[in-house]
Amino acid sequence: MKVHKKKVALIGTNGIPAKYGGFETLTEYLALYLNEEFEITVYCAKTPREKKLKKYHNSKLIYIPFKANGWQSMIYDAISIAHALFISDVLVILGFSGVFAFPLNVFFKKKIIFNIGGIEWQKVRGKKTFAAIEIAAKKWFERICVRFSDIIIVDNQVLWNYVKTTYNIDGVLVEYGGDHAVYKPITNELREKYPFLAGKYDVSVSRAQEDMNIHILIEAYKKMPDRSLVVVSNWGISEYGTQLKTNNQNKDPNIFIQDAVYNLDELNVIRSNGNIYFHTHSLCGTAPSLTEAMSLGLPILCFDVETNRAATEEKSFYFKDSQSLIEILSNLKESSITQLGIDMKEIAQRRYTWRRIVELYKNCIN
Repeated sequence: MKVHKKKVALIGTNGIPAKYGGFETLTEYLALYLNEEFEITVYCAKTPREKKLKKYHNSKLIYIPFKANGWQSMIYDAISIAHALFISDVLVILGFSGVFAFPLNVFFKKKIIFNIGGIEWQKVRGKKTFAAIEIAAKKWFERICVRFSDIIIVDNQVLWNYVKTTYNIDGVLVEYGGDHAVYKPITNELREKYPFLAGKYDVSVSRAQEDMNIHILIEAYKKMPDRSLVVVSNWGISEYGTQLKTNNQNKDPNIFIQDAVYNLDELNVIRSNGNIYFHTHSLCGTAPSLTEAMSLGLPILCFDVETNRAATEEKSFYFKDSQSLIEILSNLKESSITQLGIDMKEIAQRRYTWRRIVELYKNCIN
């Protein structure tokens, strides 16, 4: 007798195979580990015909002719949700771009699991009038998505508290796995490609946005010529990043401005051979890049916000500006650095494994 499997749709990403992004990696591992128990459908963004796959990780792929980012993301997600309501039993929706399709579920009564992603309205920047309009819109989007969802997933205790206080709803705390990031030794080929691998260096990987506080690291290392810093970022995505790269590339011999590295093996070489890792995010929950660095057992210093303290269980060292960072590094003993790496690894093995994360999602789906 054939057993009916629940049909689960994964919505809100570029799709799989994952090339970048926390939501994409999450989707890939959900598809990988859930496909035996459920019928998984993954919605994918506009893709050239020759690169389209019918299945991946035994999951069905459906392509929507819009991009998953920018202004098209709202159309892309809304169409994906509308289509999934007809063919799926459970919709796992990552982010609120598809907000206008959420209310359609009053006619379908399907189970909606909404990963809030973060408090998006807090990330708004720009001129006061336009910023106020954008903040109001994003607050409204968030409220609509929460209103029409059955389960709210948050990736940090601080976000759990926010959802509870704002909506009087108990969210489900589910972070991100990081154990796909593994140690990689330095090869001669990569040493030629990335000359900084020949020496001792500290490292940070993040998007080139103001809330990533990359400038704090650069300011600090300009005053610490005896330490080397490697900053990996997609500098061209913002004026902030472009200016940082223009003003600092090849200016200080101890500061290496490295363009984004999308090859995971190469990125793991750069990260896992660093002396200290900096997590500079200030408006994220539990960032995937942080769980990956913790899984690598790297000693991590964090920008001082509640979300980072929650994710690292108050066991990291926390800085607010370049001066406090300099003071931490000046007083940090080798034994403390070693212990810091051990502590980060222990937390990651206990909380940030994909097996655990997928199990939590499975509980929500059932």
